[in-house]
Amino acid sequence: MKRDINLVSAGFALTALTYGLGRFAYGLLLPEIRNDLALTVSSAGWIGGSSFAAYCIGVLIAFITLTRLGDRGVAALAGITATVGLILIATASSAWVLGTGIALAGFGTGLTSPPLAAAVSHHIDAQAHSISNGVINAGTAGGIALSGIFVVIVDSNWRTLYTLFAGIGVAVSVWAVLALPSSRHAVAARPFTFKSLGRAGVAGLCASAFLMGAGSTAVWTFGADLLQQRFEFNSQEVAYAWIGLGTAATLGASTGLLTNRFGVAFVHRASLLAMALTLCALAFYGLPTALAFAGMAVFGAAYIVSTGAFLLWGIALYPSRPDIGLGIPFLTMAVGQTVGAPAYGFVWDHAGVTPALLGAASVIALGAFWRPAHRLLAHDT
Repeated sequence: MKRDINLVSAGFALTALTYGLGRFAYGLLLPEIRNDLALTVSSAGWIGGSSFAAYCIGVLIAFITLTRLGDRGVAALAGITATVGLILIATASSAWVLGTGIALAGFGTGLTSPPLAAAVSHHIDAQAHSISNGVINAGTAGGIALSGIFVVIVDSNWRTLYTLFAGIGVAVSVWAVLALPSSRHAVAARPFTFKSLGRAGVAGLCASAFLMGAGSTAVWTFGADLLQQRFEFNSQEVAYAWIGLGTAATLGASTGLLTNRFGVAFVHRASLLAMALTLCALAFYGLPTALAFAGMAVFGAAYIVSTGAFLLWGIALYPSRPDIGLGIPFLTMAVGQTVGAPAYGFVWDHAGVTPALLGAASVIALGAFWRPAHRLLAHDT
């Protein structure tokens, strides 16, 4: 039991590091970064997109190397790569160096989830898989909230914050190496082949994940800019909104409980529609400040629950390779984010924030059209 708790806790912390600090803190700190490095909205979108593109490569590398390096080896590589990326971001003096650091951190993020899903499958009782994966997946929310807390408490510039994040990265990477059992347990997994991507149900999973990812960049890349320009938030208010976003998103730890009660299909559709409705609300001028805070919180909770539902949907399609089952929707989600970030920035620059938000909401809502087959409903399996 202690080993299981330590594994899940370390997985939560590694996810918080790579997703929350390495990937999504960029959206929180972007206004200050843009001012210091004189970035346009479009340039910021391309840099944000580089993180998601590198994430895709990281997921593929994780697929290929997991049987060779094992759960522990790939998880260690994820922590190290993300930490090096954070160091580069902290020392960036140009858009190119910043983009390299953001991309490297994104690459480390892509390496994170497959080995953790595999470790849960290999070392934790089957009855606890959904709950364990849900808790680990909610590490993203913990990292998002933590980044906001640091902005409030440290009250320093973005370079200092990213240096602090890198220090946390060293500690978490060591913890992950110590917590994950020996990698020799993973070598029996079937090697990854691209032919396995053709099985029934994968196309709908990928389409839905792509659309959700594309629309979600409205908040993850441009959330702070949105709050400052649309609602005139100052940097501290943005940080508090980010804390609310991450804190509410920790409800994603309950995804396993929700899907056990209502089924993956219902939770999947409800979470995507909640995200879309939130973006629609944020698109209109005159929204009270309190509702803007609430909207960010709802978006965060719905996003993490949605990613948890995608995770369980994918693992149900690939029960013998949970790393692939998790990696496929997360990969296509990141492809969507790679496309969505620069596209959203382009629309904002040329048409304004309202069309950009409504467009993102429509894309996410379209993703709810696809749902898992009846046999994948959690309470029926």
